[in-house]
Amino acid sequence: MILIVVIYLALFLSSAALCLALTLRVRRCAVARGWVAQPDSDRHVHTTSVPRLGGIAIFLTFMLLAGVALLLPKSTGLELTIPVRTVVSILSAACIIFLLGLYDDVRAAGPYLKFSVQAVAATILWFGGVGISHFDLLSAGRSLHTAVALPLTIFWVLLITNAFNLIDGLDGLAAGSAIFSTLVVFVSSLLAPNATVALLAIVLAGAILGFLRLNFHPASIFLGDSGSMFIGFMLAALALAGSQKAPTMIAVAIPVLSFGLPILDVCLAVSRRFLSGKPLFSADRDHIHHKLLKRGLSQRGAVLVLYGVTAVFALLSLILMHDAALIALVLIVIGLGIGLGVQYLGYPEFSELQEAIGRASVKKRFVTNNVAVRHAIDALSTCNDIVPLLAILKDTLQTIGFDGLRLGSSSSAFDSVRAGVDESIHEDELKLFWTDGSFNDSIWNLRLDLNSQSRRRIGYLCLIRTGLDRPLLFDINLLSGDFVDALSTALLRVTQGEGTLEARTVTQKAARMKAATSASD
Repeated sequence: MILIVVIYLALFLSSAALCLALTLRVRRCAVARGWVAQPDSDRHVHTTSVPRLGGIAIFLTFMLLAGVALLLPKSTGLELTIPVRTVVSILSAACIIFLLGLYDDVRAAGPYLKFSVQAVAATILWFGGVGISHFDLLSAGRSLHTAVALPLTIFWVLLITNAFNLIDGLDGLAAGSAIFSTLVVFVSSLLAPNATVALLAIVLAGAILGFLRLNFHPASIFLGDSGSMFIGFMLAALALAGSQKAPTMIAVAIPVLSFGLPILDVCLAVSRRFLSGKPLFSADRDHIHHKLLKRGLSQRGAVLVLYGVTAVFALLSLILMHDAALIALVLIVIGLGIGLGVQYLGYPEFSELQEAIGRASVKKRFVTNNVAVRHAIDALSTCNDIVPLLAILKDTLQTIGFDGLRLGSSSSAFDSVRAGVDESIHEDELKLFWTDGSFNDSIWNLRLDLNSQSRRRIGYLCLIRTGLDRPLLFDINLLSGDFVDALSTALLRVTQGEGTLEARTVTQKAARMKAATSASD
């Protein structure tokens, strides 16, 4: 065990020292040949020319020491767990990605060329035995069909490779974030165990650390696309290789969490550009690190904050390794953290999305209230009694936001229905209040006239509100049109003798008295 620890430590330190030495050499060569990044874009935060081919030092260091590590004899206790052809496929695909990044640093490659070459590299991984072969949500423990597994593998490789490329916007950010992620891959490989992945991961971590010495603010050399894409691809490949024997959701959750910051930045960037109608692959100055700078943080301060975020993601992934049952709690913590973080950064796209969601809920309430009014119209069309009529009014008006009503008549019509109503009737006006308070608390009234079909005024409906904290969400034309017409007709039926027994008796008595008076005349 002690020998194994010594081997890992020796590889880590050797990789760091060698990469530091090679980075110094690459920096001198890049400056001499003019291979520098000019601050000629508004996306650039550096103010002087900086050499950008630091990925060469990381690539050479990794390839050299990875070869040494994989040639270690079995007597050391490090038995390689991955077939040689699989290791060759990983390293071959990594070379392709490095050359793509190097070409992009020198000549500039378009997004479609990058995606195409990265997809080829991912395909090489797949046929070499490294890929997403199990996914519980899709196959319930069974192996995925190639038609599903290969696209998933390509998507994963493209996501992580370009995610680390996108966050390479501040001195030391991508390299520092990658160290945390690489160490998580290393630890998970020790627990698996998977000595091959552990060896490759510790060598990669050492190379990144050696480079970071010259890349931290103020940086004297940049990763370039050759470095950021190479690191992202290697991490994507090692995460897949280290989880081959773990077909559960935890095997997916751990690498996703360990790469949390770059994945989050990619998701935010794509979402932002989609919501704002911009091309998805267009560059902008609204990545997470840019927003932190706009909030007043210095470059060093922004990078340290994002180191902390990356460390939290790494810690949560280690927690899942220890106890997979905590995945629900971990996801809740991440969700709350992302929500608060996005709100702090103040993206206008997501603020507008939040407003749109709010408007959608308002629209739903608007529809619900209109449906309630239409149901009331139907119910009033068959209502022949004052008690159910008042119940309809109360249920409907309370639902759409009113606190009380006054129902008035232009004649003494309410005298005929007084016996069937528990509410107070005063001077041909019926009052009904259903919330805390009284009519004296009224601050807002809406009066609607009630008319017969011949447009003769027969009364009024006065709607009461005691507060303005809740908006009224309904179609006022529906309420003042069809609803008022239905109420007017129902009120005529109730008060003219087609409703309660008491009403019919009173109406019939009045008719007989009128007929007797006419006969005496």
